[in-house]
Amino acid sequence: MTETFFTELELELRKGTSKKGHPFRYFTLATIGQGNIARLRTVVLRRVSEDFKLIFYTDRRSKKIEHIKENSKVSLLFYHPKQLLQLKIEGKAEIISDSEALQKYWSGVQPTSRKDYTTSNAPGTPISNPDTVEYLEDKNYFTIIEVTLSKIEYLKLKRPNHLRILFSKGDGDWDGEFLVP
Repeated sequence: MTETFFTELELELRKGTSKKGHPFRYFTLATIGQGNIARLRTVVLRRVSEDFKLIFYTDRRSKKIEHIKENSKVSLLFYHPKQLLQLKIEGKAEIISDSEALQKYWSGVQPTSRKDYTTSNAPGTPISNPDTVEYLEDKNYFTIIEVTLSKIEYLKLKRPNHLRILFSKGDGDWDGEFLVP
């Protein structure tokens, strides 16, 4: 009975990578940083793989890389305001270091977006003026993060009753159970 809702959430996530303006294009990524403090930031959903892994890009010098190396468990939050649909996702992040995969994805990054991965200083480095950021011509710090999903909580706000379902990854399949909203 929950399969229809899983199909819906998977379709919406895939639309986030292909449909211009789709609210699932951007999501909140939570990691646990130093001092066991939750660290949140918005990232861009770049791809949903055939085996349903979520992929985003980052600068390999960013703090999120440190956090993922310390603790690969992450949480993701997606919200679709028109559908009143929220997805809370738990999973394990993997930093992809395969040079062939990196080159494949890098070649797909728009030239205007490449500068985000070519700054001479690491993200978060203090600067005196935003116009003085230096970009490298022959080097980049582009990397891919791939999240293997383990749980998805689906919450749809609707009348007369809200709908909440927890999907858990079993032995290759997703099992769903309804929850009190």
